[in-house]
Amino acid sequence: MDIHGSTVEFNGVTRKFGNVVALNDFSLKIKPGELVTLLGPSGCGKTTALRILAGIDKEHSGVVEIDGKDMSSIPANKRNIGMVFQAYSLFPNMTAQENVEYGLRVRGVDSVARSKRASELLELVGLASQSARRSTQLSGGQQQRVALARALAIEPSVLLLDEPLSALDAQVRSQLRDEIRRIQKTIGITTLFVTHDQEEAMAVSDRVGVMNKGNLDQIDSPSHLYNKPKTPFVAGFVGLTNVVPAVAQSKNEVLVLDQVLDISEHAPSLVKGEEVKALIRPEAISIEKAAKGAVVITKSFLGPMTRIGIDVGLHDLIYVELTSKEAKKIDTGDHVEVTISSDSVMVTHA
Repeated sequence: MDIHGSTVEFNGVTRKFGNVVALNDFSLKIKPGELVTLLGPSGCGKTTALRILAGIDKEHSGVVEIDGKDMSSIPANKRNIGMVFQAYSLFPNMTAQENVEYGLRVRGVDSVARSKRASELLELVGLASQSARRSTQLSGGQQQRVALARALAIEPSVLLLDEPLSALDAQVRSQLRDEIRRIQKTIGITTLFVTHDQEEAMAVSDRVGVMNKGNLDQIDSPSHLYNKPKTPFVAGFVGLTNVVPAVAQSKNEVLVLDQVLDISEHAPSLVKGEEVKALIRPEAISIEKAAKGAVVITKSFLGPMTRIGIDVGLHDLIYVELTSKEAKKIDTGDHVEVTISSDSVMVTHA
């Protein structure tokens, strides 16, 4: 297969539906062979961006380019883009092999060449032994693998994945996302992935873009996005974040739960005495048993980690995550002393 990574670029793309701005001056450059995920809640604009790139939808202003070529006047069927949707959209009367060959047959590829390419792709996605089975005889995960192989069969310049795993159960979803990443890296195809699942986005992507009401709030590597969020929305959407009232002590310090923290790296322009909100990751909080103080209310076992909910006298519980081995020492009803590290604390105006 002759698949190479193409450059994709959105330049100031805006799309409106009536009075609703689905995309607002959206700009993004995807490098050849890169997997970029657009992450965000329903209605944030992520799928609109993907549909405009595919040619299914049309921008009101701005330009979309593939390898420097303006796509504005290029119809969807001429853009050489492969797509995989949440719904597998396989032909039920066809075998896995025939489904993968379909796009090649439409393009006039001879039977020997298309059979060879389909067989290679079914091998790549781990379904060579299932090639003669009809799609209705395959599991959901197997059907999605066939859909991926079919999208790649035409040797597209770009691969688009629109919530491709959301219809699958948790275990299959986890396995298949790793398979998608393996295949994408093996082939080296430029890929735009759309999801509302932050764990999924963090697991497969070179970079993740967090969308908020038509705007791209931040585009970064998964680790940078998590550890250095640029906005409160990003901090709240990517991972669990405790929101705790705080009071500015100086332009670089806040009082949070009776502790003064230096938050120079994440501080807005603070005024002494100003009421603000501290956004605190669970791993920035440590606890120790104490004779009095905060009270452990909940314990949720999450496998290797356990999430503990603590009443510190606020309206909401705050949450800390410990290894499940450490959490065995803590029981509901215990009093604990809470200590916060400033490393993963962000401050926003109340």
